[in-house]
Amino acid sequence: MSEKQRTLAKEVTLSGKGLHTGINVDITFKPAPANHGYKFCRTDLPGKPIIDALAEHVTDTSRGTTLVQNNASVSTIEHALAALHGLQVDNALIELNGPEAPIMGGSSWAFVKAIKETGIVELKDERNYFTVKQKIVFSDEEHGVDLIVYPDDHFSINVLIDYNSKILGNQYAILDSIKDFEEEICKSRTFVFFHELEPLFKLGLIKGGDLDNAIVILEKEVDQSEIDRIAKLFNRPGISTHTAGILNNTELIYPNEPARHKLLDIMGDLALVGHPIKGKVVATRPGHYANTRLARSMRQEMKKSLSKREIPVYDPTIPPVLTLEDIKKKLPHRFPFLFVDKVIFMDVNKIVGIKNVTFNEPFFQGHFPDEPIMPGVLLVEALAQAGGLLVLTSLEEPEKYSTYFLKIDKLKFKHKVVPGDTVILKMELIEPMRRGIVSMYGQAFVGNNLVVEGEMVAQVVKNK
Repeated sequence: MSEKQRTLAKEVTLSGKGLHTGINVDITFKPAPANHGYKFCRTDLPGKPIIDALAEHVTDTSRGTTLVQNNASVSTIEHALAALHGLQVDNALIELNGPEAPIMGGSSWAFVKAIKETGIVELKDERNYFTVKQKIVFSDEEHGVDLIVYPDDHFSINVLIDYNSKILGNQYAILDSIKDFEEEICKSRTFVFFHELEPLFKLGLIKGGDLDNAIVILEKEVDQSEIDRIAKLFNRPGISTHTAGILNNTELIYPNEPARHKLLDIMGDLALVGHPIKGKVVATRPGHYANTRLARSMRQEMKKSLSKREIPVYDPTIPPVLTLEDIKKKLPHRFPFLFVDKVIFMDVNKIVGIKNVTFNEPFFQGHFPDEPIMPGVLLVEALAQAGGLLVLTSLEEPEKYSTYFLKIDKLKFKHKVVPGDTVILKMELIEPMRRGIVSMYGQAFVGNNLVVEGEMVAQVVKNK
């Protein structure tokens, strides 16, 4: 049975202070049309820039998730996104008049309550799921972090946390169905260890932190003078002596509330996939960096899946976007090693080029005299040259730069390429170029047949 996309019935505004900036900010959730997804709008900045809530825009994950796009940023967004994701609201515009979402008690409960009170309505369009087809993994062996999403017919999360803490111990949390988010997860508050407070404060973080929006865990007893000194940093004097445990003597909502909060964070960060998910997430020692890297990998798989359905159409009667002479101005390659004859499509994220293969190619003399086949390595080189054109065209004075392979991954050859074939070369950015490193997904076709595909990572370097 098909499911319809959903949005808010009307807008709703909440006010509070940012956890790290300490700045008072208003956050407004507004209805949005189908296929809009989640977008943030910085109403306090000139032009009111929009920031798409997508994993490729994540720039920082230190004690929260930060997005940057259109010369604007928004941080600590995970609890607000978790509320939308958990309530299965597919489309919303989230306006902020400051750089950070308000912490609102350290959980998603305030957001959930406000969204439910304002109402949720169905739209006419069907919900578009990202259905996991094969296992997707993010691992950090050094820190014991493993996040895996497996194929499944619905969304669920299993979380295990282990901080080598006598107070917390090993904790486990489960969300079997997204429908249980409101009851089982959304009230779980963020937590911090007492010994982390001063270092975080000195880094300019948690300026808006207090005992009302975080669980503070005291691993071992400390002198009252030390408690007083830290309390003074946060302008919260009067905390009495405590034994090891929860510093503010707050009653935990659940015995495993920290693990449930880590699950809440995963809900928020995986909202950055851009679509609701059908898959089972199993997370060991998760954090915002790992969560958002998994979200990015899921988006890559989604893009590749969509790309595989889109076979470029080559109509030789349509003038090319780049002729051979245009290509020679951008690439240093020349005979016998220039493998892109023209470009028939190009935008900021994708390029489609053409390589006409004739029996006069010099490599056919030896590969092979009685059965001419274009070498696979040269098909990869042709894709790389098309990718180089895509990247270099975005630069000023592209002739002063070159692209060099760093890695080729998941390469698969499907069909032979022989004299007389016209090879269609398609390269797409997997994520935006950062610090001169670019990751692309490439496919080559002959007619409707896929002949080679794979992921390529290259470095853009200025020529000496």
